[in-house]
Amino acid sequence: MTTLDQAGQVVVITGASSGIGAALAAELARRGAKLVLLARRREPLEAVASATGGEPVVADVTRREDVERALGVALARFGRVDAWVNNAGRGITRPLAALRDEDLDAMMRDNVKSALYGMQAVLPHFKQRGTGLVVNVASMLSRVPYITVRAAYSASKAALASLTETLRLELAKDHPGIRVLLVLPGVVATEFGVNALGGGPDSRTLPGAQPVEEVARLVADGMRTGRGDLYTRPEGLDRVLEHLRGLAAP
Repeated sequence: MTTLDQAGQVVVITGASSGIGAALAAELARRGAKLVLLARRREPLEAVASATGGEPVVADVTRREDVERALGVALARFGRVDAWVNNAGRGITRPLAALRDEDLDAMMRDNVKSALYGMQAVLPHFKQRGTGLVVNVASMLSRVPYITVRAAYSASKAALASLTETLRLELAKDHPGIRVLLVLPGVVATEFGVNALGGGPDSRTLPGAQPVEEVARLVADGMRTGRGDLYTRPEGLDRVLEHLRGLAAP
């Protein structure tokens, strides 16, 4: 069933060759959106593009020039961008005491700078039009860092969450038509775990892992009107508040 207010919307999705990005592409395609899909791996990206009717752009979003080139492709093909989804990212499996400089650098590059480049590329276009949507996919671990071997990942997603909140404040006064949505998933049944630096358990085998199609549906729904934080689990906010209360000084 097509959601009319998403039919015809031009959406750019990074990290679109697998996981949440691929599932979101499929969900938005069903709703009639026009897609520009970014990823580094050509073959899986083209498979997703073929299935969704999207425009594939092989790009490394940790390179600013690749992100700007992708925006140019979207504008040349469709004449505008309505939403930009910063979904690309990577995990790590290494405790804090064992972290190396290159580990933290990789997490900040893959999970923060990639999204920053996307925001900086598309914001002038959104400001010129007076409308647009930025979606940044973070993690529950940015709020509740309870998986200690994900220390650097949690830190990078916390940085992304902070940048997202700052962007909202920055735009609120002079550009109220530009919405900013932060997505906070928990464990999702994707290849995230096996693709993490240092390896790790397959997220698809973990008890209670949320189906990726369900996450995609919730994100697509949130994109319609949302401009705050989207927890893909209904108990997500309660867990954050409980965590913060536990940290409060007596």
